[in-house]
Amino acid sequence: MNFTNIDAKKLLEIIKARRDVRGNRFINRPIEERELSMILEAGISAPSVGYSQPWKFIIIEDEKIKNSIVENFTEQNDKAKEIFKEKELYNSLKLEGIKEAPINIAVLYEPKEESVLGMTSMKKMGEYSVVCAVQNMWLMARALNIGIGWVSILDEKKVLQTLNSPKNAQLIAYLCVGYVDEFYKESELKTLGWEEQKMLHESVYYKTI
Repeated sequence: MNFTNIDAKKLLEIIKARRDVRGNRFINRPIEERELSMILEAGISAPSVGYSQPWKFIIIEDEKIKNSIVENFTEQNDKAKEIFKEKELYNSLKLEGIKEAPINIAVLYEPKEESVLGMTSMKKMGEYSVVCAVQNMWLMARALNIGIGWVSILDEKKVLQTLNSPKNAQLIAYLCVGYVDEFYKESELKTLGWEEQKMLHESVYYKTI
């Protein structure tokens, strides 16, 4: 299958329009099964080292589970506030949408017991494969005009306990998924001045012998 320059430009447009969505943006509109299936299909279509496909996706709609995750977040966020106490902006940030989003998705990495092609030297390649799945999901969601927020201020072990996950599982991402009232034109943290955008020339280096 060949793609056109128009396809490539549209893909880049979707990539640049992707946003990390917070709880104050989600609206009360359910996600249809077809749309959720497309997002998950994008996830399992990601590249994986040794074709290991080490991901598992847990769909969460149960309010009791969400409440437990919110408690987890609140505890960890209080610790983070101490770390960033010199930055007054931190306290005003809405950093999750666990209860506001109609669907939460926990993305897990489940390592194989046997050796995996491509992981005999670089042991982290399995986790990186799952991150590729998360990025695919994020881009598909954006193409469907659905928002995703990645919540990382969590105690991983407690999340896994709440979800009754296998002992060898690792939490790679906790995603809040739902329709939004708007997508910001720019990254929220960029707009608020938390960090400056790094330009292409600052990230690319050419090595010569």
